[in-house]
Amino acid sequence: MRLRATCVPAVAALVVAASSCTGGSAPAVDPGPTGTAGTGATGSQGDPITAKDFDASNFGASATVDNTYFPLEPGMRLVYEGDAMDGKRRVTRRVVMTVTGLTKEILGVPNVVIWERDYTDGELTESELAFFGQDDGGNVWQFGEYPEEYEDGEFVGAVTWLAGLAGARAGLHMMAHPRLGTRSYEQGFAPRPVNWADRGRVYRMGERTCVPTECYRDVLVIEEFDRAERGAFQLKFYAPGVGVVRVGWRGKNEEEQERLLLVKAVRLGPRQLADVHEEALAMEERAYRVSPDVYGQTVPLEVPEP
Repeated sequence: MRLRATCVPAVAALVVAASSCTGGSAPAVDPGPTGTAGTGATGSQGDPITAKDFDASNFGASATVDNTYFPLEPGMRLVYEGDAMDGKRRVTRRVVMTVTGLTKEILGVPNVVIWERDYTDGELTESELAFFGQDDGGNVWQFGEYPEEYEDGEFVGAVTWLAGLAGARAGLHMMAHPRLGTRSYEQGFAPRPVNWADRGRVYRMGERTCVPTECYRDVLVIEEFDRAERGAFQLKFYAPGVGVVRVGWRGKNEEEQERLLLVKAVRLGPRQLADVHEEALAMEERAYRVSPDVYGQTVPLEVPEP
């Protein structure tokens, strides 16, 4: 169930004001898991599913991702604003996530393609293509990413990982039926030079939170972390039927302390989506040049029929 927002703070005060209307904890250090457990999906041994249960044969021919907590409908655009620490100073952050209508086959699995742009103090710092597929049980997996990094408007590199190439593995992004008390799971893995080893764990369930777009019930909180970085966690708040609506943190060693709130959710029209596809296809063209040993080994993005 969703509740219409009763407080819509100005952008300059988003993070502080939003915590006052959540009816729950602020997106900082939290005391510990609470909430009600749900019914969990199970792996090969009857335990909750983890990344070890990945099997490409469990995926159908469709690229549809309609997981309750992580739905990816082409044309959906979510805009987040907030801030984070950059050394000893706090900087503004803006993230624009767009679900394209493009698909890409990785390990024989059709993936939905997300185009995400990250801005720090108004400047583009990263533009990324990320790939997600949903198995027959409703679990969503991440198959990799191509992240272009920028400094002062100039391209400086793209450390790419894609499942099945250069030792990288697909990871579990969202269980079909998350539940409290389950062990953490690998969200993907890529060895050096990428060093992708993020993990996820159900931190809270049944939360209520308000952001500028709306107030939400039955919110799922996933904590993400790297075992090599003790005492540092990013918290992602997932609302049913929407996806991430809020980002916070906990842990004394969390250096970035990023805080984001969903400020806009829109559905792009055909012409706008066509422009997005043009941008994504241009990125892929660069990816084949920048990452010939990884991205260069993949089949091209597929454009939907008009």
